[in-house]
Amino acid sequence: MRHKAIIIGGGISGLSAAYYLSKAGIRPTVLERKPRIGGVIHTSIQQGCVLEEGPDGYMAAKPWAMNLIRELGLADQVIGSNDHSRITYIVRNGQLIPMPEGLMMMVPTKFLPLVETRLLSWRTKIRMGLEIFRQPRGPQADRSVHEFLLDHYGEESIDYLAEPLLAGVYGGDPREMSVNCVLARFVELEAKYGSLTRGALAAPRPPNPGGSFLQTLRGGLGDLIDALRSSADVVQAEVETVAQTADGFRVRANGDWLETEHVVVGTPAGDAARVLEALQPEVHSLLADIPYSTSITLALGYRKNTFDHPLIGHGFLVPKKERKYIFGCTWVGNKFDHRVPSNMVVLRCFLGGEVMGLPDEALVDAARSDLHNIMGIDAEPVFHNIARWPNSMAQYTVGHEQRVARIEELVSRVPGLYLAGNAYHGIGIPDCVRMGQEAALKIIAAYKPALQPA
Repeated sequence: MRHKAIIIGGGISGLSAAYYLSKAGIRPTVLERKPRIGGVIHTSIQQGCVLEEGPDGYMAAKPWAMNLIRELGLADQVIGSNDHSRITYIVRNGQLIPMPEGLMMMVPTKFLPLVETRLLSWRTKIRMGLEIFRQPRGPQADRSVHEFLLDHYGEESIDYLAEPLLAGVYGGDPREMSVNCVLARFVELEAKYGSLTRGALAAPRPPNPGGSFLQTLRGGLGDLIDALRSSADVVQAEVETVAQTADGFRVRANGDWLETEHVVVGTPAGDAARVLEALQPEVHSLLADIPYSTSITLALGYRKNTFDHPLIGHGFLVPKKERKYIFGCTWVGNKFDHRVPSNMVVLRCFLGGEVMGLPDEALVDAARSDLHNIMGIDAEPVFHNIARWPNSMAQYTVGHEQRVARIEELVSRVPGLYLAGNAYHGIGIPDCVRMGQEAALKIIAAYKPALQPA
């Protein structure tokens, strides 16, 4: 049997490609090595609590996820984050200190909260305030996030603002991250205004049609995966290699060869490198050079009548200088409605890859130790849920733009081969949906005359 399209990888990128292909009348086959599809998107329910084991939402300002959700008929299930109650705390000297109001990421747009905060020293506050007088120097070469922010706001602002914020999103090191890829908007502001603060104050905010910073589905993002399931023939298979033929490709999976006209590789970069090694050796090398971070999501559920800490805000982040085990913790019921019954409390903790090898009980003990030290919590959880994500988050290191440009140039020389996923142009759900859709549209364009009604 010859396939029109084979998609390698059943995460959100591959499933989005499958949906748009199927919608155009091209039913693809998805090859996924794991027993379930969805990649890092996985929702479970325990004692009435909706637990996201991977991402808990998507940025509302980026339209592609919402467009897909709307097309799937799930728009009435969309809920927004409770931004009116959003307070994020940073741990300093073992205490929870609220981030000052008016920050755009780590860029201050209000000066009184900056003056009043206990999070930063007076030396740093003065430096951050004087940054507004900085003049433009024109476009600059790619730098690390650390180098970029050190130049604007100083080391302490990185330690107690940028590093914990970026660790919570990327799980990476600002000394390695590419500022052009991770903070592209701020690079544009620097080039135009010089001062990030002046630029943030002057530049119009991008529209947010959702009203909330984050959106999700009432029953969890797993509902999105369930809705996409019927868009393709899903086969659990380990893909070994991809070979080009005179009129398409051969994909070797589970020891068998499958014939296809188009291939979308929607896996993490390391897996993509492996299956493309024989087809494109240089692409293999470039993909293999994209590093990934490893993380653990640990949810702890408590009976509310035993929980002895007030929860005001959405949670806290732990800077590297203060960190033992936990990177951050979300107070789930405060961040989103419809997640936690009124008699329960759920804390969603994030831990780094260095504890990946610990058994479940040791992980729970480590998290509880940190929560006791930071929040004073002695209550006994009535359940826990652990999700381990080895090599799951692509790291956009300095030079990532050039690396991806070269990968895309080489792949474009192989008609019918497409890449999608969080290794290239964005790690969030909307970006992955967009890349999957773009791959599908290119395949659809190749079939367009045949798809036109007679």
